[in-house]
Amino acid sequence: METGLTKILIVDDSALMRRHMVQLFEKERDFAVAVARNGVEALQLLHEFDPDVITLDINMPEMDGLTCLSRIMVEHPKPVVMVSSLTEEGAEATFEALQLGAVDFVHKPDGTISLDIVRIERELVLKVRAASSARVRRARHLTSRIEERRPPARPAALEKRMAPLARESSGLVLVGVSTGGPGTLEEILPQLPDRFPWPVVIAQHMPGSFTGVFARRLASLCQVPVIEVTRQTVLEGGTVYIARGDADLVFSKTVLGLMALPAPASTQHLWHPSVTRMVESALAVVPAERLVAVQLTGMGDDGAKAMTELRRRGGRTIAQDEATSVVWGMPGELVRMDGADVVLPAQLIAKQLVSWLSAGRQIGEAREARNGAY
Repeated sequence: METGLTKILIVDDSALMRRHMVQLFEKERDFAVAVARNGVEALQLLHEFDPDVITLDINMPEMDGLTCLSRIMVEHPKPVVMVSSLTEEGAEATFEALQLGAVDFVHKPDGTISLDIVRIERELVLKVRAASSARVRRARHLTSRIEERRPPARPAALEKRMAPLARESSGLVLVGVSTGGPGTLEEILPQLPDRFPWPVVIAQHMPGSFTGVFARRLASLCQVPVIEVTRQTVLEGGTVYIARGDADLVFSKTVLGLMALPAPASTQHLWHPSVTRMVESALAVVPAERLVAVQLTGMGDDGAKAMTELRRRGGRTIAQDEATSVVWGMPGELVRMDGADVVLPAQLIAKQLVSWLSAGRQIGEAREARNGAY
């Protein structure tokens, strides 16, 4: 085998899908490709082929994708990109896969595969490349007894006195996240207390059929309400808002207060919901000193330039550190642009937000106070 090639194992029960994916990655010329028809064959090739990254279908005979993923993470952990259907059932299974340690997912083409796979080729290649160098993070509860899949423990909310809530919040927390985001958000958001004073608006790169399921999943873990933004919505303090997938999110100022609303996905941006567009829209209607932007794990640079500008105008920014990021693309770009006030591990980000926004602290404090991060 040629040295320097990235070894990819494609696991799918559809012969047509396997053939198209093999052709796609062989065309890239820097991949060595092996295929498996189900989880049983995949586990055999896991040791024989020793892939750098695996694409794994969820619904397969003999051994399904979730069982196979669990075995992979116990026996020989590897970066895995799940191939999921765009259904609510598919979304639930995908989030379970991410909880078990999968790095990312792509949606499986429907209908005529030969036509539909063209629509996801670029996304598939980009995500596989990112996954090949990603940090594999197994679920904390994963053991060799595969049947014992327990939900993660709900973290206790940070107990710090918060300012009273008002219907119209005086500020806004903006969060951008992509690859590795669901697990990272499940670690950060449950720590927010139920009287967190500002709305938190999240642009997580994700299909539209997944964001509603994701919002409900987060709501079951958090002390604060979590809502998917499907229509024009008045933003209230102490609530988390998830931007609808396959669209963008923008803000407007009305007599009712600050509003968030979905907008058709911009052709000027590669990923959606666009972090860049969300931050730029916020800057157009909210004073920068009333904004906090958080850049979490993800490939690419979506949002980095806009958050750097937010900081330049007087807002505050947090970048997730490299050690706790699955892919340090988006937060890394923010750091390289000198756009991050603080760089923190995921487990300390909620603590920093609470500190900045707690009673007696104002977001417009003197710039030298920015070094007082945890």
